[in-house]
Amino acid sequence: MTKVLTNRFHLKGRACDIDVYKETGGYQALPKALKEFQPDQVIEEVKKSALRGRGGAGFPTGMKWGFVPKESKRPKYVVCNADESEPGTGKDRDLMRYDPHQMIEGMIIAGYALGSNTSYIYIRGEYWYIKEILEKAIAQAYERGYLGKNILGSGFDHDMYVHPGAGAYICGEETALLESLEGKRGHPRLKPPFPAVVGLYGGPTVVNNVETLAVVPHIIMNGGEWYKALGTEKSGGTKLFTVSGHVNNPGNFEVPMGYPLMSLINNECGGITGGRKLKAVIPGGSSVPILNAEECEKVNMDYESVAAAGSMLGSGGVIVMDETADIFESTMNITHFYKHESCGWCTPCREGTRWLYKVFERMKRYEGRPGDVELLYDLADKILGKSFCALGDAAAMPVQSAIKKFREDFERRIKHNLVQIGKAAD
Repeated sequence: MTKVLTNRFHLKGRACDIDVYKETGGYQALPKALKEFQPDQVIEEVKKSALRGRGGAGFPTGMKWGFVPKESKRPKYVVCNADESEPGTGKDRDLMRYDPHQMIEGMIIAGYALGSNTSYIYIRGEYWYIKEILEKAIAQAYERGYLGKNILGSGFDHDMYVHPGAGAYICGEETALLESLEGKRGHPRLKPPFPAVVGLYGGPTVVNNVETLAVVPHIIMNGGEWYKALGTEKSGGTKLFTVSGHVNNPGNFEVPMGYPLMSLINNECGGITGGRKLKAVIPGGSSVPILNAEECEKVNMDYESVAAAGSMLGSGGVIVMDETADIFESTMNITHFYKHESCGWCTPCREGTRWLYKVFERMKRYEGRPGDVELLYDLADKILGKSFCALGDAAAMPVQSAIKKFREDFERRIKHNLVQIGKAAD
């Protein structure tokens, strides 16, 4: 199985040193791009690759870059979204702590393609030790002439900065991230205009995930068609998945797009813990709808297959639950997270997540009232598609899908039902 992004992970961080990175093929794509490609040709190569944004939305990267106006009176920016906060996801952390130059090289190439002289890495505050790794790697890149003025004699200038966030999940949303980067409270912006046209400081801005940008050097070195052929027709390449929960070998795994979910669980992760049966999987981080065991047997890990199964590939955080899991409890935990992380900007999300959690708390005490399951579903419906940003949907979709597929885990929390069960036992 071809490894693209993780082929230096076995070095356990030694690739953080620029000399090791170069010895293993690093910083070859940048001079190739500068000498052999016009900026538009870089964008076309990325389009050919069928690379889709790895942060969660899955938007085609080349198309996103193509939206940036070529002529702009304002400076253009490249922003790397390293605010990895989705529960169940930890792949970007490993990409940055084991192989930071890979992402940095991709960002410089993106800057060249877009005509941007400045880029920022917005990293979650909890990753402070990785911020230091990145700053050291960036300093090495300046020393060797890969950053700064007249990069490798090309006439292209590019500067790069690392900016830590303060631990707010909402800043993973690209416009809230830009607000935070500008020194404001991290609230999402109304779209349109989209950041590609009006972004950081009012200038055209491309915001891409760590994994997305780390792929770019490989596309330049091997060609867009090569990368696309590693995956499916519409979801090119490989992808990193963070697998957690009831598996024998949790961790980050790089597999081709279109890889069967059950092969990921059974082969890469060594199967379900204790030989128990699979009950459910959340395939793309906590914000996406849950899949039951039957759906898991059929689904492949690419955007189209997971969507056809009724969920989303999201950020690639695969949370596995065996037959002992209580889906009511896991969904309540997720709801607590989104209640806590709601920025409070819009009423459906702010009030809806609080109300959801209030009903969950009542049911957790086995004091649920008849109609509470329907109330949870209806509350989620009042949030879904009605909030200012996607965080509202992230709170609502897990609740609705869990009730649809595992209603019995919710029903037994209803006080009336417990009385009936007690009577039947008598």
